[in-house]
Amino acid sequence: MSDAAIICSNLSFAWPDDTPVFQDLSFTVPAGRTGLVAPNGSGKSTLLKLIAGELKPRTGSVAVDGTLGYLPQSLPLTGDLTVSEVLGVAPVIRAIDAVESGDVSEEHFTTIGDDWDIEERTRAQLDRLGLADLTLDRSLGTLSGGQVVSLGLAAQLLKRPDVLLLDEPTNNLDLAARHKLYDVLSDFSGCLLLVSHDRALLDRMERVAELDNGEVRFYGGNFTEYEEAVRAEQEVAEKNVRNAAAELKREKREMQQARERAERRQSNAAKNLKNAGLPKIFAGNMKRGAQESAGRSGQVHASRVSEAKARLDEAGRAVRDEQRLTLELPDTQVPAGRNVFIGEGMQARHAGRPVFAEGGVDLTVRGPERIALTGPNGAGKTTLLRLITGDLAPDDGEVRRGDGRIAYLSQRLDLLDPELTVAQNFAAFAPERPEAERMNLLARFLFRGARAHLPVKVLSGGERLRATLACVLCAEPAPHLLLLDEPTNNLDLVSASQLEGALNSYQGAFLVVSHDEKFLAEIGVNRWLRLADGTLRESGGPEV
Repeated sequence: MSDAAIICSNLSFAWPDDTPVFQDLSFTVPAGRTGLVAPNGSGKSTLLKLIAGELKPRTGSVAVDGTLGYLPQSLPLTGDLTVSEVLGVAPVIRAIDAVESGDVSEEHFTTIGDDWDIEERTRAQLDRLGLADLTLDRSLGTLSGGQVVSLGLAAQLLKRPDVLLLDEPTNNLDLAARHKLYDVLSDFSGCLLLVSHDRALLDRMERVAELDNGEVRFYGGNFTEYEEAVRAEQEVAEKNVRNAAAELKREKREMQQARERAERRQSNAAKNLKNAGLPKIFAGNMKRGAQESAGRSGQVHASRVSEAKARLDEAGRAVRDEQRLTLELPDTQVPAGRNVFIGEGMQARHAGRPVFAEGGVDLTVRGPERIALTGPNGAGKTTLLRLITGDLAPDDGEVRRGDGRIAYLSQRLDLLDPELTVAQNFAAFAPERPEAERMNLLARFLFRGARAHLPVKVLSGGERLRATLACVLCAEPAPHLLLLDEPTNNLDLVSASQLEGALNSYQGAFLVVSHDEKFLAEIGVNRWLRLADGTLRESGGPEV
């Protein structure tokens, strides 16, 4: 195991408008594989940029032991670069070619250094990441988004880094490319810190670092073990809240009982003093003594109530706000066996070239089927979804749709009017529902009170997802076929869980394009289709 590590000491950072991101943050990431998790907007990418030196902290310091590699979420690359230029090996290869041609200038040997085997190492690294067919002179503009991400990772690995930072490395990768990346990272022996919402990747980590409320907490084990640890913490925290609430109730009851006893004693004492015929001054002293005793008792009980409230507040802060969706969607139910969609010999052409193989593709969706559509990037999955919705008319073949509505949830989440509020958008999708019913439904999607009247354009990614789900699933008429295109891309783990909850409440048919195996397992997929080489076929499960 390497001794490489990341050490952050008293780190503080704020944006130019003085919006704070971190304050006095200290932690150490040791060697091994560490996954960094937190809701979107918590500062995960900002933290990686601080460690990489792309941003400067206002106070504190970052120390990296060893050579650093960093793959950001968005790669600053232009399409006219070649593969060798992206990999950073072009100067070395040119120098080697010059030496082999007889030019023995010293500058060539300086450029080469110890990298005489650079081309062999480069080809081996590309092969490990599924890029064996790329030539070093190929331009970046001819590559898919997934190939560009894998190429960026190869460039960092060729540096032989001791410390490797990765920000959402599986975004845009198909299933085969994801598994290649999993294998490569499993072999990495230095200090790896990655930000990801890919639970299959996070399950290959040795520890999970949770960024929450400006602190980093470490949990040993992979993501599944982290979830179990958090669940156990949550159970303890909820139990502590119940106990603290019961204690507060008991202290309040005892304080009330003590007050009532004191009032009765004072009343009885006053009657007794009056009947005893004692001098006024003596009677007054006895009355003041009783009042002072009652006051001291009241202060003791008030102090106990205050302490019980403080313990309840402290216990409450330890409980996580999980914001689960609780839904019932009976209007989306589709009888088993009903044909929702039939497509025969469907073909589409882009720039005159057919997307699918000769004869097109056939697809029938019946009843409440839960279908996963997989296949490599660029195979035509999004084109097939557009043919199903009617957004794209087939150039050849026949399409028949059932009576129920087909709804399409794109990964851009651009279905709603960004200038209107959540409530206004919902009213446009379900105009016949009474306003009180609409507000009740929005509350089930966690838009309560003023949150329902926020413009869509100011919502976070997770909030926009929930607003879109509310409008799609509760629309009139209810959708009987729901199409989703890479719905978990760019969703944090909480939002992905909320999407799973909504889809498990949905009673119609859905077809989802996704490379997220954990997500597909959670939503109960019962039919698998694979689109590759222009052919659509049934498969028994996810294929790498």
